[in-house]
Amino acid sequence: MAIGPLTVVGLFVAGILFWGGFNTAMEWTNREQFCISCHEMKDNVYQEYRNTIHYSNRSGVRATCPDCHVPKEWVPKIIRKIQASNEVLHKILGSIDTPEKFNAKRLELAEHEWARMKRTDSRECRNCHNFEYFDYAEQGRRSARMHQEGLNGGKTCIDCHKGIAHHLPAVEQSIGAEKNGAAPEIFHPPVEKPEGAAAQAPAKSEEGEKQEK
Repeated sequence: MAIGPLTVVGLFVAGILFWGGFNTAMEWTNREQFCISCHEMKDNVYQEYRNTIHYSNRSGVRATCPDCHVPKEWVPKIIRKIQASNEVLHKILGSIDTPEKFNAKRLELAEHEWARMKRTDSRECRNCHNFEYFDYAEQGRRSARMHQEGLNGGKTCIDCHKGIAHHLPAVEQSIGAEKNGAAPEIFHPPVEKPEGAAAQAPAKSEEGEKQEK
């Protein structure tokens, strides 16, 4: 049976309307206000994020929830949205509907996100930060050294910047994960002492060193 021109035009228009509606719905769910529409996010991680440099800084450039947690590329975005359907299920089940429940699962939730970012070479971070465009002369001495070591060592952003926007899991949780056979994680990047701190530190006596041994 031949398809008439009006049918072709109708299918074309229907396709445009479907695509437009689908894309509009996709972008509507890709807003920060949608992300924090459930209290699990608004009362927990969103409040933590508001006290970080990604929320408020001297340049006025703010990374919102989807900027860090949703890919911009079409196919990875669709995959991430499908994965998010599991989060809707846990919303219905009330798995993390209280601060106590949320903190009890904080390590598990964080590890899922760290693993995702590790797999994608911190793709969302690189929308704003990129090793190749760092001006190391403008960075602090420690930051410049660590970033160059990371670049040369094949590291990705999340390897060193866990806890950059949200509270880290409790120490007890990380110790428990390590005991259960999980790979040990370094949750905090190393803290560099101020210059001259070593020189100002009081020298230990020989007797004190012997007692420590």
